[in-house]
Amino acid sequence: MINEDPASFAETLQEDGIFLLDVRTPEEFLAGHISGATLIDYNDASFEIKIADLDPSLTYAVYCRSGKRSLGAIELLNARGIIDIHHLKDGIMSWVWAGQPITEASSN
Repeated sequence: MINEDPASFAETLQEDGIFLLDVRTPEEFLAGHISGATLIDYNDASFEIKIADLDPSLTYAVYCRSGKRSLGAIELLNARGIIDIHHLKDGIMSWVWAGQPITEASSN
């Protein structure tokens, strides 16, 4: 896992083949997320079932609100053989504070 600040994470997202994973709740996702993100709620009982379908050969960029849930999610991803992971340190809060753009449900 590579811990990244918002600027480095934004650079990572420009690379081809990155799977952007948001592990927050659906409500948090609708309030604003990084464009192109796929939502798999870490707190959902089916989280481990859903990540079992992810391709371990891909590179993942993972975030949550503050960085705590995403670290838990990364442990579970690692257990599934997914090891090429970029983590947004301090979550989407740091992303917004750094002035990076988010997509809101009303703009979809």
